[in-house]
Amino acid sequence: MRVARLASQTDFAGWRAAARSLRGAGVSPEAAVWTVDGEGDLFDEVVPLPATTEGGFTVPKGFMELAEPVILHRSPERFALLYRLLWRLQSEPNLLHIASDPDVAAARDMAGAVSKAAHKMKAFVRFRKIEDAPEETYVAWFEPAHRVTEATAPFFARRYANMAWSILTPDACAHWDRRKLHFTPGADKADAPDGDALEDYWRTYYASTFNPARLKVAAMQKEMPKRYWRNLPEAGLIPELIEAAEGRTSAMVAQTPSEPSRRIVRQAQRLSRDGSFEEGAPGTLDAVAAGVDVCRRCELWRDATQGVAGEGLATARLMFVGEQPGDLEDLAGRPFVGPAGQMLDRALAEAGVPRAETYVTNAVKHFRHEQRGKRRIHQTPTTRHVEACRWWLDAERRIVRPRVIVALGGTAAQAVFGKATPIAANRGKALQLTDQAQGVVTYHPSYLLRVPDAAAKATAHAAFVDDLRFAWKLAS
Repeated sequence: MRVARLASQTDFAGWRAAARSLRGAGVSPEAAVWTVDGEGDLFDEVVPLPATTEGGFTVPKGFMELAEPVILHRSPERFALLYRLLWRLQSEPNLLHIASDPDVAAARDMAGAVSKAAHKMKAFVRFRKIEDAPEETYVAWFEPAHRVTEATAPFFARRYANMAWSILTPDACAHWDRRKLHFTPGADKADAPDGDALEDYWRTYYASTFNPARLKVAAMQKEMPKRYWRNLPEAGLIPELIEAAEGRTSAMVAQTPSEPSRRIVRQAQRLSRDGSFEEGAPGTLDAVAAGVDVCRRCELWRDATQGVAGEGLATARLMFVGEQPGDLEDLAGRPFVGPAGQMLDRALAEAGVPRAETYVTNAVKHFRHEQRGKRRIHQTPTTRHVEACRWWLDAERRIVRPRVIVALGGTAAQAVFGKATPIAANRGKALQLTDQAQGVVTYHPSYLLRVPDAAAKATAHAAFVDDLRFAWKLAS
């Protein structure tokens, strides 16, 4: 039995040297034992490892990229697991490509857990000011899920380069003096301050940015596990905010929209009529609605009754974008109130999507049509119309900031994605948008009204409902 003793729990260089020595000497994984210096074990007298042979060997780059984070995992099996992988790579050079292999899967799981622990540390470290320090100094206490302190400290050095700070953890402590990063052994929580005067400001900020309409307790606890709460000053507010969320959401939905300021309306109207695309875009939905009605960015306003802006929850997670107002929408001044809107409402109900919690708008804000006698026949907007109206749609997207935008039909898809996006080829997918929202494409409800065959109509309707359900789940 050969014993490899490492200098510390995160001694990657030591593990690498020992593994090279053991494999070079032909020591199988079953004949190797891994231990860490300073931790009492049964191997008080360790026989030196064999010297590394000339010539050595190489391993895939992917193995080293996998091994570095795995070393930081708290599992005592990690050293042996990595050596077993290293040993097997001799006869299985493509081993790392076999995701179902138990060793490969275990190593990748460990690497993923370490990456997640580093991410949590970046998100949940809270510095407290040391009041009696000779110079302004901040200290944070954190208990990472894995040994990621040294690996994550450079992130804090870059972010807080002009601040002297220390991060204390049970494993190791990182210190930054505005010039150099250094590390000391782990500390106790009692060594860290309990709080400072800034925490009241932080709690006020957290409470003011908490949106009850977007609350998903399970998702929140998944992203902010309770194990970190005891170190977060804002955590004490969370139970109270959760308890009041439902009532606050109901009050927000039931609240009657307030009349926009006359100054905002006049300003928006002037900008919409005379301003260029480079001038300041509207910053509120009231300004959008006021501006759309007097928009002269293309000729469609001449034959339309009025401009039709979007409507719905101003903080909606889900936004629907249609093509343009129809005949009834043009007369009513509201989107999706005609037959297509009724079709959309029925499909939303089937999909379990509350329309009151969404925002509905169109790619083009004026009704394009052809007059035939007393009838106004719908005409599809051109690319030029879509581009002219994108200014308004972009403003709505910036203000509402939805998580998911559903493009209803080809014209809406062109407006949302900035290019032609075939519906059939992209249905059922979450497509990344440049504003960090995710896009979903599906049929326009008016298409469902035009399908002549009953069986085909039922199939298309079911697919439409599936798409709405998928988008809502994505936004939740």
